[in-house]
Amino acid sequence: MEYEFRRNTLTGTVLANFSMGHEALGFWFAEELGENEEKYDKIYQIVVKLQSNQLIHWCLVGKALSIELDTEQVRIFANELENGEVCELEDAMSFYDGESEAFCGLEDFLSALQSWHSFLNENH
Repeated sequence: MEYEFRRNTLTGTVLANFSMGHEALGFWFAEELGENEEKYDKIYQIVVKLQSNQLIHWCLVGKALSIELDTEQVRIFANELENGEVCELEDAMSFYDGESEAFCGLEDFLSALQSWHSFLNENH
């Protein structure tokens, strides 16, 4: 899983680009986590608890995307997916859900989370 973090020089907003199949992670980092230090600390502590088996599952529902963590993996998903509101597509069309759902290992997520935090602290 590859990723890159940037700041829009015109608006000051933060951007997170993740490799194909993990795009939802980028949206989650930029839109749901953003520069919220308190939310970062909370999620970091959750990961630590999951790694030490003090916790086995945790979920946070966001505005558009939610995050679900367990002792092995992380799932980021669009809230519509859980509500069953996926549109039916014509037979000739396929549904690419890379921007709606992504999975990664807990260790990979922690690495990206720490990189995000470092990026924000370097660019303030």
